[in-house]
Amino acid sequence: MNIIPLFVAVPLGAAFILVLMGKREIASDVIVNLATLCLAILSLVLIPFLKNNNGVFVYAMGMWFPPKGINLVLDGLSLFMLIVVNTVAFFISLYSIGYMKRFTAKSRFYSLFMLMLAGMNGVVLTGDFFNLFVFLEIASIASYALVAFGVEAEELEAAFKYMVMSSIASVLILFSVGLLYGLTGSLNMADVAGIIQGENNLLLSFSLILFLVGFGLKAAIIPFHAWLPDAHPSAPAPISAMLSGVLIKALGVYTIIRIFFNVYGMTTQLSWTLMILGVISMISGGLLAIRQEDFKRLLAYSSISQIGYILVGLGCGNYWGLIGALFHLLNHATFKSLLFLNSGAVEYSTGTRKLEEMGGLSKVMPVTGATSTIGSLSISGIPPFNGFWSKLFIIFGLVQAGHFIITALTVLVSVLTLAYYLKVQRFAFFGRLREKWAQIKEVPKVMCVSMIVLAIICIGTGILFYPLMKTILEPAVAVLQEGTKYSILILGG
Repeated sequence: MNIIPLFVAVPLGAAFILVLMGKREIASDVIVNLATLCLAILSLVLIPFLKNNNGVFVYAMGMWFPPKGINLVLDGLSLFMLIVVNTVAFFISLYSIGYMKRFTAKSRFYSLFMLMLAGMNGVVLTGDFFNLFVFLEIASIASYALVAFGVEAEELEAAFKYMVMSSIASVLILFSVGLLYGLTGSLNMADVAGIIQGENNLLLSFSLILFLVGFGLKAAIIPFHAWLPDAHPSAPAPISAMLSGVLIKALGVYTIIRIFFNVYGMTTQLSWTLMILGVISMISGGLLAIRQEDFKRLLAYSSISQIGYILVGLGCGNYWGLIGALFHLLNHATFKSLLFLNSGAVEYSTGTRKLEEMGGLSKVMPVTGATSTIGSLSISGIPPFNGFWSKLFIIFGLVQAGHFIITALTVLVSVLTLAYYLKVQRFAFFGRLREKWAQIKEVPKVMCVSMIVLAIICIGTGILFYPLMKTILEPAVAVLQEGTKYSILILGG
């Protein structure tokens, strides 16, 4: 149980130390990678402990037990998210060793990165609404600065737009928290879930709508997506990977899942709302992506489309829909992080993000080309890669629930996804190598390692999907299926 607060304490401590490093780049590289590696290992170490403790740990800060005081909750869902967030963060920090050499103030970048990681871990673990908001803001404020880190006009504009949209989301979330506190007299999620269970109050419904819009903005669900296509391409590649791979899921998708399933409880209306938003995001994101000529902008719109798959699976609500949604969340964190790192490697070597200016890059950047192909096939749902299984499980769930039209749309969007990733491969990596790129070289080895390992994970989780389901996915699905029984589990834990 004493491991749980380390997921917040370690990155916060590392962020403080990294600020003091100044120009000591090697020391900064070592500290940030040791911290992220430790967190990734700790998240995996917790799997057997959680299984032996009936699937839940409640850590009471200062021995003030819930519903009083601050508590951190570790269950199947929060552990699943910790594994995703901290594993991806480690490979991105490893990649940053080489990539961030072109920027000044590398230690400040790392400090902001660790601050963002602390915020995400806090959001995943917190058991009360006020601290959810606090950690949400820690992660968000760090991400604004990271988007603007290059301090060029494009980056500053994107960061400002992101900050304005995200601040609106924060106000809506805080107002909703205030409404809940006024109605229940409590901020503890489990306690609130117990109090409002069975209530049919207009203010409760209004607070739910505010949460949906606020966290929908954080998750960049259409029509709340306007900030994402600018913020993701403008940020340095490691931050683009972090934003798209885990931030929008930890601050947006995870919070929607936790609050809708475990506090308010899923209803037919909520299920249809998630499915409709998911279908709109899937189709619109895909159609917008296929029109893009900027490599990173295409990936940004693709993220919106893939978040749609997760929402459709969640809205479906049965076992296959839920396991497909969570598996796709894990897979998207892996292959989208990989693809953003690939785009960063291309920009690192060529200085451009325009697909029409590339061509034949696999001949001079074989690691980037090969790993990009694996990432593209994975996200397109080609067997035996991981994306195939998560999309198949979502389709199983939709068929089982009798949503045949949405099933057909899901399959068609997967074909659309394959089309625009084939476009990426054709324009960027295949074909004739342009003369101006004949002398460029592959990116530094440390950047290649991150891309290679993420590509191996895409293949490995596709082949070994069954043990993965039994180990980390099914405990997370069980939390969602228990719904508002979460209240009893936590207050009794």
